[in-house]
Amino acid sequence: MFVSRIGRALSSQPVSLICRQCVCMMSTASPDGLYKLLDTGDNVGNSIPEAMFSLYNADAVCFDVDSTVINEEGIDALAEYLGKGEEVAELTKQAMDGDTKFQDALQMRLDIMKPSKSQIETLLDEQPLVLTDGVANLVKSLHEKNVDVWLVSGGFRIMIEPVAEILNIPTSHIVANQILFDDNGEYKGFDKDEPTSRDMGKPKALEQIKAKNCYETMVMVGDGATDAQAKPPAAAFIGFGGVVEREAVKEKADWFVLSFDDMTKIVRMRPN
Repeated sequence: MFVSRIGRALSSQPVSLICRQCVCMMSTASPDGLYKLLDTGDNVGNSIPEAMFSLYNADAVCFDVDSTVINEEGIDALAEYLGKGEEVAELTKQAMDGDTKFQDALQMRLDIMKPSKSQIETLLDEQPLVLTDGVANLVKSLHEKNVDVWLVSGGFRIMIEPVAEILNIPTSHIVANQILFDDNGEYKGFDKDEPTSRDMGKPKALEQIKAKNCYETMVMVGDGATDAQAKPPAAAFIGFGGVVEREAVKEKADWFVLSFDDMTKIVRMRPN
């Protein structure tokens, strides 16, 4: 697969340019090559070269949304808007640190808030969720290299769809929790069949995505303990600490980053 991509990328180039590109690709297109090129001495992770190489070769990259693609926890923003901020924030922290089963924390947080559809829509109109610095460039670079991008989140689809639209990610590439409303738009529960509604749901979601799309190499990017669970089937887990640094996540990450800059550099090295 990698060889065929190189062939297609170079077939229409002048011979002199092909030679220069070949030297660059051959020197960096290996785990150690990429690592040596990007190592600044402060990289953190358990398998950094392999994670970089997986990203270089990935045919799909799956992102968590809260505190990764956006610079806050969407559920906490909703809770704050509803006057339930402190109660919900503590449960969110416990879930992200892996101290509480995700499904239990989700149930408790929704039971506290009981958000109506109109309340969520008003929040998004008045306080749109803000993208994390650098994520738009990374997603754009992935799309330019024909890499599929997915949003796999324990957050709520109704809040994630506007984010996906900004990033030109189709709604069919969202796996997230579905809040259920009655005919009047009042809260009545959530869809417990969604894989991301429970602990170990993200590996299940990635298994389904991988099987349906015949992906060879998938990478998971996120800030939480549930994201670390996604390897396998992900070939690599890249922990993101640009919004919140979680020690438990840092310890489990193949590569832990504080910004998306180096990831974008790797993606841009890929042949078209």
